[in-house]
Amino acid sequence: MLAYARGNLVTARGRIHSSVMENQTEKKVYIQYNHTDPCKDARWTARESFEFMYARPWQQVTDFYSNLVNGRFPCLSCLDWRGLSPQTHPLKDLAQPDSHEETELVNVSAKDRTGRWARATFKIVLSYHGGSFDGWQRQPGLNTVQGSVERSLGKFVDENKAQQLKGRSLPVEGCASVAGRTDKGVTALRQVCSFYTWREDVRAEDVADAINCAAPGKIRVVSVSKVSRMFHPNFSAKWRRYFYIFPLNDGEEKQSEGLKGDNESCSLEELHERNGCDEYIGEENGGCLIASGEDEPESAKKPRRFSISKVNQLLLQLEGKLLSYKVFARDTKASRSMGPPTECFIYHARAAEGRLPCQEEVNLKGMRVMCVELVANRFLRKMVRVLVATSIREAAAGAEDHALLNLMDATCRRATAPPAPSDGLCLVDVGYTEFNQENCLIR
Repeated sequence: MLAYARGNLVTARGRIHSSVMENQTEKKVYIQYNHTDPCKDARWTARESFEFMYARPWQQVTDFYSNLVNGRFPCLSCLDWRGLSPQTHPLKDLAQPDSHEETELVNVSAKDRTGRWARATFKIVLSYHGGSFDGWQRQPGLNTVQGSVERSLGKFVDENKAQQLKGRSLPVEGCASVAGRTDKGVTALRQVCSFYTWREDVRAEDVADAINCAAPGKIRVVSVSKVSRMFHPNFSAKWRRYFYIFPLNDGEEKQSEGLKGDNESCSLEELHERNGCDEYIGEENGGCLIASGEDEPESAKKPRRFSISKVNQLLLQLEGKLLSYKVFARDTKASRSMGPPTECFIYHARAAEGRLPCQEEVNLKGMRVMCVELVANRFLRKMVRVLVATSIREAAAGAEDHALLNLMDATCRRATAPPAPSDGLCLVDVGYTEFNQENCLIR
């Protein structure tokens, strides 16, 4: 009996040892997308692209956005555009209210306003620092923008709604609709939300004061106005404008050698899982993937810098086209028969070099950055960040100008790069009139 038990123990040890050896062997094999489009240099792998994006002085970018939110800098026009004259690139002060602000309350007389027509709807334009919150959407146990805003709106809830919430043992808070939910770390300069109440004594000034007191230095109200009952910040919007600031290291080739960053201990599979790159689009996608070892062959020399003008040319091909951006989305079902479509119409897509304004008198020159401006009727989850990262990767590899268009036909999301850091992304504004390219920041 004792010999039998010892035999089983030896067998178990052998199985555990074999399992560990197999896991170690499996960790050295990674699945990469098999790109067939021609390019001058070898493309970065997902891990290399991830490390190249994150090995940057992002704190200076987040500090710049914080100064914009707090009004220390007037607007994005304080950026020093390299080689671009103000005459050819007009920049408006984004902190000023829109001239087309809708304030009419629909053609219904005061005595005839009953039901939903008796309520007052307020349009709120917000500016908030993304690094101070865990995104817009309310989530249990997290500090979100929506949670802060709705708690501050609780004092304006009408009596009937307040009694209903108390009867259900819920906190008395307002309900805010938003033009677009931003992820953790994403800043907004003119985010648009709205809420309604049946109380007649609520003034726009009171709403602004309440929200400004919710998180001083992190949330700032740009404007509050009473609008039509038909207004909805999301469904009424005709376009959204995003701005991405990517810091450029001086001596790029030397500093990025080896592409080491804060995430060098992460395996490629962990990067895919973290960034949603393991989501597939088609059922038959085995032909687009290849297995590769942990160490790339020395013969495949990878670039260490990219051309901003090349990024601009890549993005320029997307303008004026209605395309499906499902391979550039993350955290959404890649293939779905129900739900919103994946087609987006990009009005404007450009990139240019600039410098952040000096924050200290000792610093004579601000940090060099690449600025990307994207305007579209809608954006998918993490679409802007994936577009920026993929454009940089393709530009570094010397791909052809239509490389991003070719990726639209890919059957696997690993064809695109992992999302760029959220620290550089900013929702600039939301438009409710027809798009006018004359108001673009980069032209």
